[in-house]
Amino acid sequence: MNTNKKSIIIIGSALVAGLLLGWLFFGGSDSESTHDHEHTEAEAGESTTWTCSMHPQIKQPEPGDCPICGMDLIPLEEDESETDPREIRMSPTAMQLANIHSQTVTKGMAHKTVRLDGKVEADERQVNSQTSHVPGRIEKLTINFTGQYVTKGSPIAYVYSPELVTAQEELFEARELKETQPELYRASYEKLKNWKLTDAQIEKILDSGELKEQLPILADVSGYVTKKLVNLGDYVKRGETIFKIADLSTVWVLFDVYESDISWINKGDEVTFTVASLPGETFSGKISYIDPVIDAKTRVAKARLEVNNPNLKLKPEMFVSGEVEARLSGAEEGIVVPKSAVMWTGKRSVVYVKTSTEDNVSFVMREVLLGHDLGNSYIVKEGLKAGEEIAVNGTFSIDAAAQLAGKPSMMSPEGGKPATGHDHGSMSSEEMEEMESTSPPAEEMEIPNYEAPQQFKKQLTALFDQYIAMKDALVASDAGKSASEAQGALRALNNTDMALLEGDAHMFWMENLDKMESSLTTISESDDLEIQREAFVDFNPILFTKIKAFGLDGKTVYYQFCPMANNDKGAYWLSTEENIRNPYYGDMMLECGEVKDKLK
Repeated sequence: MNTNKKSIIIIGSALVAGLLLGWLFFGGSDSESTHDHEHTEAEAGESTTWTCSMHPQIKQPEPGDCPICGMDLIPLEEDESETDPREIRMSPTAMQLANIHSQTVTKGMAHKTVRLDGKVEADERQVNSQTSHVPGRIEKLTINFTGQYVTKGSPIAYVYSPELVTAQEELFEARELKETQPELYRASYEKLKNWKLTDAQIEKILDSGELKEQLPILADVSGYVTKKLVNLGDYVKRGETIFKIADLSTVWVLFDVYESDISWINKGDEVTFTVASLPGETFSGKISYIDPVIDAKTRVAKARLEVNNPNLKLKPEMFVSGEVEARLSGAEEGIVVPKSAVMWTGKRSVVYVKTSTEDNVSFVMREVLLGHDLGNSYIVKEGLKAGEEIAVNGTFSIDAAAQLAGKPSMMSPEGGKPATGHDHGSMSSEEMEEMESTSPPAEEMEIPNYEAPQQFKKQLTALFDQYIAMKDALVASDAGKSASEAQGALRALNNTDMALLEGDAHMFWMENLDKMESSLTTISESDDLEIQREAFVDFNPILFTKIKAFGLDGKTVYYQFCPMANNDKGAYWLSTEENIRNPYYGDMMLECGEVKDKLK
């Protein structure tokens, strides 16, 4: 009995254990399988697309590195709340990497600094022609060279004149009949005075009782001889000019005013100017006259200053550079925006207006109507209101993102199919590097040659001069100075007025303009020489193509190359001298490099 009871207990226990194990193996597996299946379906339904913050055309199903720039890919944020199809949404990280800055639009008075070039000239009202008052032969000259000073009333030449000898004889004869025929005497006396002899000279002739074969010509005015028109022995007629004499105590400074600046320059404006040959000195004067017509060849009008010149520091033909703090006459306050905020296609001008939420920042392109060019900014007549916020730096990056997304952009106002360019998404980083390494260097590229306005060439030359100062600082391995000079180069780049260019020339100038700004910004904000030199590598080929396309104002440029720079990939730079001064190594390898091209 006990044995049967034990057997029953054992069999029951085994049955319970078997049921438990079966549930664990089969029931648990089904539950886990069902759970895994549901989880997999959930993951499949929530698949993430990964993209690059700088290259939004890259879209991959898995995280990794961007095949173009090597940056870490980030999740693509799908915002179903987007209502405006024109919006370009950017994350704070993307904005920081693209160096995008914005500014609130405000109203202000339209004013700008107008820069003028000109030269010193003699006051036309103070230039006199010294003539011979009698016909005859030049027997003696007391003024022998141009530039000699003449005092009014002093003899400048002695003339032998048969007519003057005859007139003296008539005077002596008339003196004998003075008591009986005073009119005859007075007529003979006045005849000599008509030939500009003074009373003292005539009385001296009468007192001596002798004929004077050589009589002096006296200077009519005081001043400097600017032209000498006779030589010893020349015969001159009565009234013939023998000298040009100018009083330089007051001079004119004539400035060239370009057609685009005429509306800014008014009579009475104060002009501050300097002279290259008088460093450290500043002069000023008020505009007294503006030409009513524009020169047909130079397309400029002359603005005139009358300047006192007591010490004769200002000499005719000296070149001067001036500035006018100008305001539009009768202008009211208006919308003024930085020039870097405006993109111009030749037909349209656009800006990107910023809107922000707690999570996102978006930009929308808006067409504007521009007014006057203020140098570093524009007046906006239509399209913006005070208080709106616009992008003022990195606008080309925003526009590029709009083009890639197929949204309205500067070049495609109606939007269109997303632009992908080359299929970089399917290329490895090694393939990208190989493609870049096989592209021709800038000096071998076919670069168009554009006829740029002289004013634009001057602005490009100012940028180049500032660039040379930055390059020299890198040659000297002076990080602080190179940062300072890069700031000046960035200002010069922003002062380059792309509105002076039209059509293809304008579009060529805008190519890679954001890269130039980014490189100069990196150099100016860093005190690390290696970082500065890395940014310098990218800047040089772009600047070379711009100079080759548009030209400089009287500069010779040497395009030089070091094969060891840039981690043995090679790097370029520009110089005004043929001798190699390597900015990538300084004193370590100062003369490492060669000249690849020369531009005049």
